[in-house]
Amino acid sequence: MIGLGRMGANMTLRLARGGHRVVGFDPRPEARNSIETQGAEPADSLDKLVTALVAPRAVWMMVPAGDITDATITALLALLAPGDTIIDGGNSNYKNTLDRAKLCAEKQLHYIDCGTSGGVWGLAEGYSLMIGGDESAVARLRPIFETLAPAADQGWGRVGPVGSGHFTKMIHNGIEYGLMQAYAEGFSILQHKQQFALDLHQVAEIWQHGSVVRSWLLDLTADALGKNPTMDGIAPYVADSGEGRWTVSEAIDLNVPAPIITQSLIERLRSRDADSFADKLLAAMRNQFGGHPIKKT
Repeated sequence: MIGLGRMGANMTLRLARGGHRVVGFDPRPEARNSIETQGAEPADSLDKLVTALVAPRAVWMMVPAGDITDATITALLALLAPGDTIIDGGNSNYKNTLDRAKLCAEKQLHYIDCGTSGGVWGLAEGYSLMIGGDESAVARLRPIFETLAPAADQGWGRVGPVGSGHFTKMIHNGIEYGLMQAYAEGFSILQHKQQFALDLHQVAEIWQHGSVVRSWLLDLTADALGKNPTMDGIAPYVADSGEGRWTVSEAIDLNVPAPIITQSLIERLRSRDADSFADKLLAAMRNQFGGHPIKKT
């Protein structure tokens, strides 16, 4: 039996399609209604979710990293029984994962960390699953991972002990930062070469076939350029959800140079400074030492 604690409807549907019984909880009634129409059984509380499952239970959490994860685990620790399993499919910091695994071990619960990639396309394409945890616990839940992955033998695997799944996903997202930044900078250079009036969507489509820079990320970029070639209506503000910061911090701790990932993170931070004091000061410095003109607002 599978309990899916606060899981997105698309992952719930994929499991239901795989022939598994799915009981899903989300605090939002509309989310519970959605999974019911897609083959899952809704529960309006964690207590009812756990009660609906036959031991040994498996509860997959899909919640944001941070306090909400801790609160959900605390609630589950009071409800689950020895031999049950909690799977954390969110982007938790692996250091927090190690602490949470210890709490679960004290209750004789298995804790599996599953770094999950695939985003909104996961339902159609399958999810990339980087799994950390006890080998026997992961093996018992193999049908879940085979169902959610692109294929039973592709796109998923136990990468090591507990904590390793979230650590691997953290580095995955750090690499993603660098790839995205490289594509963004390259297309920006193309866009600024007004002499050639390049069609960026056309260029992206050419690169999708045969090029050494082809990738799924490039496919998504081509799609975005096709829909909005000039990026009209999009603010130049790029958020980060934490994984890039954690990757840079880990690189520093391990004395591993990671200039590309680090700089891509810095560029995201820079995008949020619409009224940059640093840039204003730079302009003032140039004026002071060289008499260079200052552009007024």
